[in-house]
Amino acid sequence: MKHSRSDVRLDDMDRTDWPGDIMMAWLPDGWVVGTDDERWFPMYTILIVEDDVSIATILQEHLQRYGYRALCARDFQDLRREFLDVKPDLVLLDINLPYYDGFYWCRQIRAVSHVPIIYLSARSDEMNQVLAIECGGDDYITKPFHLEVLLAKVKGVLRRAYGEYAGSRPLSDVQELAGLYIHRDRQEISWKDRKVPLTPKECRLLDCLIRQAESVVTREELLEALWDETDFVDDNTLTVNVTRLRKKLAELGIADAIETVRGQGYRLRVTWQGEA
Repeated sequence: MKHSRSDVRLDDMDRTDWPGDIMMAWLPDGWVVGTDDERWFPMYTILIVEDDVSIATILQEHLQRYGYRALCARDFQDLRREFLDVKPDLVLLDINLPYYDGFYWCRQIRAVSHVPIIYLSARSDEMNQVLAIECGGDDYITKPFHLEVLLAKVKGVLRRAYGEYAGSRPLSDVQELAGLYIHRDRQEISWKDRKVPLTPKECRLLDCLIRQAESVVTREELLEALWDETDFVDDNTLTVNVTRLRKKLAELGIADAIETVRGQGYRLRVTWQGEA
């Protein structure tokens, strides 16, 4: 989404000046980056998965200089969890990593998201490059490389995923709570090694409950989440879908998670244990 100068009130918000003509400002829907021609764009978050601290730092500083929010991965034992916490728009992924290699983590990320992944590796042979793409990578850069080449690749991939060559910037494909995953794109929930399909209404209902876990969600809020232009939605529709969703969670081995709060609505309680 592009913002005009009228959308951005610099006197009412935190502001950080970047080198050159790039400026960063805060809007209610997130950080935006501005240029001297008064156009404002969403700030993209890039997760750098590189265990060489010196290389990771150079990449981070260079990307930040050009208006990206660049974060360096820290937990190489559980990068999937860190990915879900950070919710990046793009991942720069090395292959030679502690514990598990980049191919493994690419598959783990692809299980929960379609965000672009660019490999950065000293492995220059064709076999590794083919394997990287087959595992779900979008591009491959061989070390050593020029930072200008990396920046051009990053811009190109983001443009294809979110910019002028794509539709509107999508929400994250997955929502997670204590090891329970809801996959919006596949309309499916998973816990540990089990998976259960959801209907569109069940998916929207659970998504709403997860976003406000441990809090009461009113019936009005849930009805609004279920509403669409093709099917009539009333109080009975909500009750039926809650019942069905409880059964779907029970199929995963999760019982008594959706609590009825009489006269108010429903509350999702974490009654299950997270991933081992």
